Amino acid sequence: MLLGNLLKKKGSIILYAPLQGRWLALEKVKDAAFSQGMLGKGIAIVPSQGVVVAPCQGLVTVLPETGHAVGLQHPSGAEILIHVGLDTVKLAGQGFEPQVRPGDIVETGQVLLRFDLTALQAAGYDTTTPVVVCNADSIGTLDIIPHDRLNHSDQIIRIRQ
Repeated sequence: MLLGNLLKKKGSIILYAPLQGRWLALEKVKDAAFSQGMLGKGIAIVPSQGVVVAPCQGLVTVLPETGHAVGLQHPSGAEILIHVGLDTVKLAGQGFEPQVRPGDIVETGQVLLRFDLTALQAAGYDTTTPVVVCNADSIGTLDIIPHDRLNHSDQIIRIRQ
């Protein structure tokens, strides 16, 4: 599929859980940039496993060398950020294994990165992982779909354009 064609699609967007774990309202994240919506609207997940998968198809736009976060652009233009843990950038990549590179086109459910959940917890890091639509205000109306526990097949956000 050509990137040009991929980035022209419009319509309703479904985001699936990029991690397995416990659903958490974004407002409860212990980081003001996320809890106050400065980086976008969405949810957070307290992970039970160290595997992050693509919540939708798209283009990998952000993947810092530290591997602690990944950004995707959905074909509609929606920009999704998955930030594994809080302050985990301080680990300088230790415990993170990216499985993709910026510029890669990924499919829903494709593994984006792996991380050592046990090591992050042992080092005292909060592993709460925000999943936000950075350009939510300009892309459409977000419907948050609450859950107790999340699996990769669970819908977490519906964006109506």
